[in-house]
This record gives sequence, C-alpha cells and structure tokens, in this order.
Amino acid sequence: MKTDPYAFIQSNTAVMSPPHVPEIRLHLASEAHELWLKTEDELQEIGLPPPFWAFAWAGGQGLARYILDHPETVAGKSVVDFASGSGLVAICAALAGAASVTAVDIDPWAKTAIALNAAENNVDIDFMSDDIVGKAINADLLLAGDVFYDSAFAAVLTPWLSAITRNGVTVLIGDPGRAYLPQDLLEPRAIYQVPVTRVLEDSDVKKTTVWTFV
Repeated sequence: MKTDPYAFIQSNTAVMSPPHVPEIRLHLASEAHELWLKTEDELQEIGLPPPFWAFAWAGGQGLARYILDHPETVAGKSVVDFASGSGLVAICAALAGAASVTAVDIDPWAKTAIALNAAENNVDIDFMSDDIVGKAINADLLLAGDVFYDSAFAAVLTPWLSAITRNGVTVLIGDPGRAYLPQDLLEPRAIYQVPVTRVLEDSDVKKTTVWTFV
C-alpha cells in the first residue's frame, strides 16, 4: 500500500449511520463523488482499489436490517460475511448474537475499514482476505450483500453458493435487483425500500430483497 489505510480512512470518511440501519455507525464517505468518482489513475496513485468499503450498499443494508429484526437467524451460529466491504452485515450478525463472525474480503483496505467499524460498534469480528469462492465453508451461515453485479463473477459465484447450500450451509443474499441475480435458485424472505446515494445508484430508493439459496 502506498498510503496508510488507517490515516486515509479517518481523513476521507465520517462516522455516520446508514439510513436503513440507524443502530449502526460506520466510517463512510460523506460525499460519494469525492472517493467513488476518482479516476483509475488517481486510485492507483494512492494505491487504492475501488472503495466499496466506503459505502453502505442497498443489498447490505437490507440484509443487515433483516438480521437485526430476526436475530434468531444468526443467534448462536458461526457466520461468514462474504465480500464484506464496510463490515455492516458482519457487525449486525455479531450484535444479533452470532457465536462467531468472519468477514471475508479480498480488498486489503476492507480489513482496516472493518476493524475501525467493528470497534465503533463494540463487536469482535475476525477477518479473512483469502479468495474463498469454490471452497468449502466451515460455518452455519453465509451472508452476502450486493454480489451479483458482474456477469463473470456471478458465473462462478452461483454454482459455488449452490454447492455449499447442498452441503448444509444456509446462504442469505441481500440484493436490490442486480442484473445477474439467479432468482430461479432463490426464495424471498423479506423486501425493503432502502434509501441509497443517487451518485452510486440510479434512484434515491432501491427495492431490496433478502433471499435464501435453495
């Protein structure tokens, strides 16, 4: 890393609550365009991958809301939060009584963001930077918000999530209608209207569904 992640995150974010999950406080970009609309060259100059961790995406907010409203979903269970980003979903799982929570994200900046956000909410979360797609999961539950945004990624993600479901892992997805969501393999659990940042999305509110892989 060319830039110290702790210093950068603290300088370029503010501690605030996502609108659909006001119980939680996260280090988020207060003005989306300041971080998200930097050019690729500008991001490379500071050694920063696209800062997914700096925003509370609609799928994650919906899944986080569901977990807080239905704590029995995670209580006493081992939980993996896949593509964790800010750690919002992982934090909610910990607050809802999960026995253990591991946030997984291949972006090294997410490790720092999640550590800061976990401390802000007084929870303990483990972190893993490994690429776990295609591998067995040693957990009761896998949570994933906003992961079906890319066709190539969805093509490898869908069979993997189906496989771990067959092996006894419950898979919950939070999704605001991304193009590559495999709805034929899912059953809905809840629907929310989630406020979002228009700079990042195409509206001010996204209809977001929490799904279970079947």
